[in-house]
Amino acid sequence: MLRIESTANGSDDLELYLEGQVVGPWVAELERVCEDALAQGSRLVLDLARVSFVSREGLLLLARLRDGDACLVNYSTFVAEQLKAHDAAERRESANED
Repeated sequence: MLRIESTANGSDDLELYLEGQVVGPWVAELERVCEDALAQGSRLVLDLARVSFVSREGLLLLARLRDGDACLVNYSTFVAEQLKAHDAAERRESANED
């Protein structure tokens, strides 16, 4: 289960506080919430302090959001290592294409 709470801070920023696991159907729900916020022109901040696990699909979504217009904050060492491994794999794939 994933709990998503949002807080607007008075500017164009929208902060989403995530709690639980970014897995299964919750990946699609998080994507929907984020896409809606970005479509409204909000600067999106995802606070991952209370995320305990991220599936491969969840990781791909977080990486795509991070590489786009979202800022990921307060993530665990585990999530940081997952993102690093994802980035390294992308660099290898890009180098192989050249």
